[in-house]
Amino acid sequence: MLYGGFARGRRKRGSSQEIEQADALLTLMRQGWGQENPAFRQIFTSLFIPGATPDQGRWFNQLQQKTTSPENAARIRRAVDDIDVTDLLPRVTVPTLVLHCRSDAVQPFEEGRTLAAGIRGARFVALEGHNHMILEGDPGWRRFRDEVEAFLRS
Repeated sequence: MLYGGFARGRRKRGSSQEIEQADALLTLMRQGWGQENPAFRQIFTSLFIPGATPDQGRWFNQLQQKTTSPENAARIRRAVDDIDVTDLLPRVTVPTLVLHCRSDAVQPFEEGRTLAAGIRGARFVALEGHNHMILEGDPGWRRFRDEVEAFLRS
């Protein structure tokens, strides 16, 4: 199961403007990730879960700070931006379910479609919503849950 996935990172698929935005996010990670003031991390929270409640937003801001250092966050982000596994997709031979929210602000919807199209026999499910990190109560939550349960039973 792949949710909110992609085969090409921003530096492999993006326009020059998108690459500049990726660079700006890296700078924000290095400079603000570890600060007590969550303002810098809030940018990422707003991208990952724009529909979050205030409590969910605070939780995600804290989670980011607790789970990795600014240096590691930037390293991970750079690796994600540089990835391109499109040539490996045809080698996937297991049943694959690809789910993606239509208005995901972190990974474009079309990247989910591209991912599924590259894997022979993959099933693509479009979900309603704009959170990259799907939350219970999101418009696509029930379908997400039903599709995952059905896939696991098959």
